[in-house]
Amino acid sequence: MIVGLDIGTSWIRVAIAEFDEDGTLKIAGTACEKSIGLRNGNIVNIEAASNAIRNAIENAEQNAGVEVHSCFTIVGGDQIEGMNATGKVAVSSKGKAQREISEDDINRVKESATAVQMSLDREMLHVITQEYIVDHISGIKDPMHRLGVCLEAAVHIITASKTTIQNMRSCINRAGYNMDGVMLKTLADVHAVANEDEMELGSIIVDMGAGTTDILVLLHGAPVCTASIPVGGNLVTNDIALMLGIPVAEAERIKVEAGCCYMDNVDPRRTVIVNGVGGQHPREISQGEICEIIAPRVEEIFEMVKDKIIEKTTLTSISGNIILTGGGAKMDGIVECVQDSFDTDNVRIGYPEKMGGIEEDYEGPDWATVIGLVRACKDTVVRQPKKAKKNSRNSKVGEHVENKFLKMLKSLF
Repeated sequence: MIVGLDIGTSWIRVAIAEFDEDGTLKIAGTACEKSIGLRNGNIVNIEAASNAIRNAIENAEQNAGVEVHSCFTIVGGDQIEGMNATGKVAVSSKGKAQREISEDDINRVKESATAVQMSLDREMLHVITQEYIVDHISGIKDPMHRLGVCLEAAVHIITASKTTIQNMRSCINRAGYNMDGVMLKTLADVHAVANEDEMELGSIIVDMGAGTTDILVLLHGAPVCTASIPVGGNLVTNDIALMLGIPVAEAERIKVEAGCCYMDNVDPRRTVIVNGVGGQHPREISQGEICEIIAPRVEEIFEMVKDKIIEKTTLTSISGNIILTGGGAKMDGIVECVQDSFDTDNVRIGYPEKMGGIEEDYEGPDWATVIGLVRACKDTVVRQPKKAKKNSRNSKVGEHVENKFLKMLKSLF
């Protein structure tokens, strides 16, 4: 059994997957619970967040008919930093003949590449190899057994705030569960929505959450840029609330029911009722009026995404797709808006691959992260009896699962 937990600013999503008789991983149950105690992706109230996590996992347990004892989770937002680094080691001594590259040489060059200075409050989350270079021959994915004198490695290092990870672990523990491992949010998205061709040609994953918009740029099958901007769907909701003079909850309802961010997609006949505040009568507004509020803000968010990518990479073009995930990707007109912002037709919404169960429960782009997390972790679990009790957890098993998870991440790409 694998349990994925996506702790978002607005919603907490849980997916429980089990192996069937032929070893295929299938979704057994899902659940979605309103987030409490989070702001812009950060935990601000551990007790409230723990209660929301417990409720979400318990609902998923009931839907799947199992008992959960631990889970994998994700991290994203401005507490994440990505950097590219290189390492170089000698395979054979000066004057000696070439020899085959061994696993020890590969481990040494990775250690050399990750020997970077980090502040004390940062934790290395992932180290993903982009390519190996053997005697100035680049683009090598696996240098094992190649003859060479010098071995180099280019890697992408993703670090996270130690405090953030500790707070997440504390919330999950207080909810009554163990945390098996943590994965970058957009890396989990890759496993759910991106194919090998898109990763090789160069693609951009944009996860549009409520509090943050997370970005991952892929090229030649590996990440080259990890970034986040501290704005998301909540900013759009606040604009609607401010312009119409209504509560945030009412503005969120209007955004979900009739929100559109591209004027050409507006239905001129469509209207929505805005409930009155303080005894005022309800009024009717058109979808076009709502779009006039939403569109400029969404355009601004994607201009910020484009500026961030330009700031952090030297890429001038990509041949793959811009793939949109997260709750913001469900908004009408979002694809056309991004096509205009990036001047490309290669934009699509990322729907997670079907994995059995009640597929309608996890078919949207807002489920991509937790479904991708489950898929990424399928080779790391220690299979447990379906009815394992929460109170009989074995800490050694938990350590073994986490160690396997970390090993898997090192060779993920």
